[in-house]
Amino acid sequence: MVKVHDAFRENVAGRADVADTPELLSYYDELERLDTAALWTVANKIEPWQPQSASVPVLWRYRDLRAHVLRSIDLVTPEKAGRRVIYLNNPGRRDAAAAVGWLYSGLQVMHPGEAASAHAHSASALRFIMEGTGAYTVVDGHKMTLGANDFVLTPNGTWHEHGVGAEGTTCIWQDGLDIPLINALEAGFYVVHPDLSQAVTHAVDDATASWGGVALRPHDVAWSNNYSPLFKYEWGPTYEALLRRSRVSGGSPFDGVLMHYVNPVTGGPVMPTIGASMQLLRPGEHTKAHRHTGSFIYQVAKGSGFSVVNGQRFDWQERDIFCVPSWMFHEHANASTTEDACLFCFSDLPVMRSLGLYREEALAENGGHQPVG
Repeated sequence: MVKVHDAFRENVAGRADVADTPELLSYYDELERLDTAALWTVANKIEPWQPQSASVPVLWRYRDLRAHVLRSIDLVTPEKAGRRVIYLNNPGRRDAAAAVGWLYSGLQVMHPGEAASAHAHSASALRFIMEGTGAYTVVDGHKMTLGANDFVLTPNGTWHEHGVGAEGTTCIWQDGLDIPLINALEAGFYVVHPDLSQAVTHAVDDATASWGGVALRPHDVAWSNNYSPLFKYEWGPTYEALLRRSRVSGGSPFDGVLMHYVNPVTGGPVMPTIGASMQLLRPGEHTKAHRHTGSFIYQVAKGSGFSVVNGQRFDWQERDIFCVPSWMFHEHANASTTEDACLFCFSDLPVMRSLGLYREEALAENGGHQPVG
């Protein structure tokens, strides 16, 4: 069978437009034997006019997933599984086990009294608590107790472990990691703690007690790591901050009242490769559509509504998760006329910004709203 090498031709000045000929096909075969190839045969493919994400928009409904997540308790133990997680597998990124782009996400479940072994890895990670009581995380000797809608960090290279106290209830949380990115960079390491558990060397919830003050920095605590020392961002103060902001600001036309979780030392993102935010949509609010580089995973923290992503409508309610692939138009709407809605989000926005790759564009047509297909 004769190979086709001119499938990506474009009749545009400045773009590759070379037609196959018998002489060229013979030449390409000679190059292939030397493990080389002609750039003009793939240039238009590998340098597209604009981002072309392999990911597709997906909505994972919690009411569909929850029973399957809970069933895993009867099928595997944390000791055998390492981590008992059902991961979100984007149809366009199954080769990388990614939820969207270069981001991984999964739902982890633990029974009261269970604990996963302590470990460290090159990937940066976060947890967002979905349901249950008594969950905790230990990061480099700092133990954090966790409640619903709390957001906790387990940064790159830190020893960390998770569990649920014996007095608690069955807990489910969302994991978010940059595993696909780290693997693409061929930089992944994984280490299991030699004792399978680490000692708690600080007072419980000391990170929040030290660094959780609004616009206050502790005098006698030095911090030089490139991730946030706060580790845990509690739902109560986060929601109150959104409410206060909503009283004095109209917010963003594209995101409502949007606030980013930050490193209290630098004011920058919580981790170098993963950023996170929480946004509030006022009753009846319907944002305008925009698109930007970067991959985004949303979880509904409060309320119900819908989002339109790349012309496709997704109706969501509390605990549902959906993704927005890079450079796809998206807009959000709160379905309630009396209650607000809140969306938690984590993304690779810090990578886009640090590499100078961030770009944003508003939808100019149709009053800023997408036609729904």
